Amino acid sequence: MGTRLLSEQLVKARFPHLRYIRIHTSVKYRATIYAWTGDLQLSKQDQQQVEKYANAYLYPYVAFNVKAYNAVRADKVPLLQEVPADIVQTALRSNLNQYGILAAINRQFPYGRLHFKHYDVINSIIHFDFDALERMDEQEKGKMMRYLREMIPLGCFCEVQFLEDDL
Repeated sequence: MGTRLLSEQLVKARFPHLRYIRIHTSVKYRATIYAWTGDLQLSKQDQQQVEKYANAYLYPYVAFNVKAYNAVRADKVPLLQEVPADIVQTALRSNLNQYGILAAINRQFPYGRLHFKHYDVINSIIHFDFDALERMDEQEKGKMMRYLREMIPLGCFCEVQFLEDDL
């Protein structure tokens, strides 16, 4: 699966002169690569080469476009927030699958269990259920969503139904 972190690592390895790289899922099955050199520039040639590389070699299910890094503000791309090293390591695995995602979340949130529910192919949404053993506040739920977004494939979104009815 092609996560944001793995994809950024691949683009940086292929284009080491690009110092700033950020990839964001904008709409279903589409992602934008934001890039700049150390001089805070993105030449037309770099833009075309990165776009050609991403669309040819990264993931066949995602259409990529490339913009200058400063477009993250205009495009309202959320700021990156820190995630635990375990989540980063999991997201960087090239063989990551749903079981790896579930295991990583369940290690971070041991007071419940995350389960894969289904994948909505039409809307590109992965649905999960979290069976909570104790009530979770909105901050904890937001943290889980942030961690999941780092581990799901580019071009996809996720939703979690928090099952806390019996608590």
